Amino acid sequence: MKDMLAHLEKLRTDAAECALIRDLAGEPAKRDLFARLAEQLLTLAAEVERAIAERKAAGES
Repeated sequence: MKDMLAHLEKLRTDAAECALIRDLAGEPAKRDLFARLAEQLLTLAAEVERAIAERKAAGES
């Protein structure tokens, strides 16, 4: 479970960094790219959160 939590934190951190780059980018193409990356990383984080919740509900640690 600790490894899943570590991956979740990494995904959230990476998403925040992409959002920051998006906000600082001067080129529209770069803003769009990093906005999509941030969104995809947040989607992955949500999937990991769901998997963690399922494991907890099943009584795994």
